[in-house]
Amino acid sequence: MATAAPSEKSGKVVIRNIGLLLSGDIDQPILDADTIVINDGLIVAVGKLKDCDVAHARTVIDAHQTCVCPGLIDSHVHPVFGDWTPRQNQTGWIDSTMHGGVTSMISAGEVHLPGRPKDIVGLKALAITAQRAFDNFRPGGVKVIAGAPIIEKGMIEQDFKDLAAAGVTLLGEVGLGSVKAGYEAREMVQWARKYGIQSTIHTGGPSIPGSGLIDKDVVLEADADVIGHINGGHTALSEAHVCELCEKSSRAIEIVHNGNEKVAIAAAQAALQLKCPHRIILGTDGPAGSGVQPLGMLRMVALLSSLAGIPAELVFCFATGNTARIRNLNCGLIEVGRAADFVFMDTAQHSAARQLLDSVALGDIPGVGMVMIDGIVRCGRSRNTPPAAAIPEVLGAAI
Repeated sequence: MATAAPSEKSGKVVIRNIGLLLSGDIDQPILDADTIVINDGLIVAVGKLKDCDVAHARTVIDAHQTCVCPGLIDSHVHPVFGDWTPRQNQTGWIDSTMHGGVTSMISAGEVHLPGRPKDIVGLKALAITAQRAFDNFRPGGVKVIAGAPIIEKGMIEQDFKDLAAAGVTLLGEVGLGSVKAGYEAREMVQWARKYGIQSTIHTGGPSIPGSGLIDKDVVLEADADVIGHINGGHTALSEAHVCELCEKSSRAIEIVHNGNEKVAIAAAQAALQLKCPHRIILGTDGPAGSGVQPLGMLRMVALLSSLAGIPAELVFCFATGNTARIRNLNCGLIEVGRAADFVFMDTAQHSAARQLLDSVALGDIPGVGMVMIDGIVRCGRSRNTPPAAAIPEVLGAAI
């Protein structure tokens, strides 16, 4: 099982000859730059080669005119322990997803653990254990922000204070436990927010045993920080109710792979019409009954660009910078001080389009040529995407 030590340092890394640099910033999605300089996992310079200090690099990467994009952030996953999911009895799913360009994942609850404890002491213990475990363990180098307790009846404010003090920063999907009424959820969401814990609410029909319908009124009353899988996980609310959520709530609009594709398009278009594209974030909602989708994030980008008619460079921001800002992560954007988490992509071989963004707008999945996390190369040509037309090359220390 591939793993990575969080303490591993990259030293100085220079990425040059970048053909297209996607920023992750929805206000300026494409940067006029061809070089990135990294030191010990953080971006220290972005610009033209002639203007950057590229001397004495430990590692030099020639991008060969391919695209460099912030690593994709899956805003909605359900890990358990390690790189194994009991939901599908599959190992290596996180490492495999890294080959789809994902460098960070955010847990929406460790709900698939067999015998998941639902008593208050047990659910708190599980959340703290998951947070600690994934803080120490990175399958394939992927940063998994885990430890997301499912709230249950009987929890009091002190429970949220205890969780926060122990390092828990997330709530699992509100509605997957016994708390399903809007007024009950709202009180607990407010307690969580008071102590710096971010909340996500289940939206739509039931997904696992014990869950139930969470309709638009409950979502609005609960006022969680993220409207989880607004397009259903799997069963969606009506398009009218989804658009009403986009309009009446100011919270993040999360669109997932394991949901209703038609409603996904409607939600994205509604957010653009409301002039709030910065609220859109993407996830897979896997592992789930439909399986694990290593290319789920790339498929969502291609879906929304091709069928919703949204420029591909903007959709990549939904999967990177938007999520980083909403989730308070130090990645997802190409700017000084951010983590050097990147996916190198190019048009898939024999695509009908010659340029990467054009190919995504046609619905094609890009070819991944390399993934870097904290300035360290975690994979070369992806084993899961179609082969990229061109791939980056590690040159060593010579320029």
